[in-house]
Amino acid sequence: MELRVSSHDIQVTDYVRDYIDKKVGKLDRYLPEITEVRVDLSTESTRSTGELQVAQITLRTNGKYIRAEEQTQDIFASIDAVLDKLYRQIARYKGKREDRWKGKGAYQAEPLPIEMEMELEEEEEGAIVRRKQFRMYPMDEREAIEQMELLGHSFFVFHNAETGDVNVVYRRRDGDYGLIVPVPA
Repeated sequence: MELRVSSHDIQVTDYVRDYIDKKVGKLDRYLPEITEVRVDLSTESTRSTGELQVAQITLRTNGKYIRAEEQTQDIFASIDAVLDKLYRQIARYKGKREDRWKGKGAYQAEPLPIEMEMELEEEEEGAIVRRKQFRMYPMDEREAIEQMELLGHSFFVFHNAETGDVNVVYRRRDGDYGLIVPVPA
């Protein structure tokens, strides 16, 4: 398992790096096929609570990505909270995999694309502040919903294997899902 630690507006000391290495090393017990772990640490300033320490961890395993993010006043508390969230996501991921293995799932899994984040910070001019590229593998709508849930996002862009088009699946306020199918004008 390859571990990458990056930071923004925060100094990563050897003690913090060792703490991350120790905590993240335990993930391998629960999901042995993890190939890469990316830990991003940063500081966010807010008016109400002052500075928040943000920890985001992204796991890559067999073409799938599991991502979680937490923010607290303390960097160690943020790391612990994000790991707790990851343990819950891993349990959900393993449960879905076992359902498919036992024949309860109605579709075959294919390699899924890397995570897609749309994090646009607000600026006065409304400029594009971040661009992200990702590989899109063909998948059906159920696989796209599963990947969206694993990433913890409210939408997911995917290449629809049935139609050959690029579609967007999203979570509606009522808990159901929606599908956006672009039609040329």
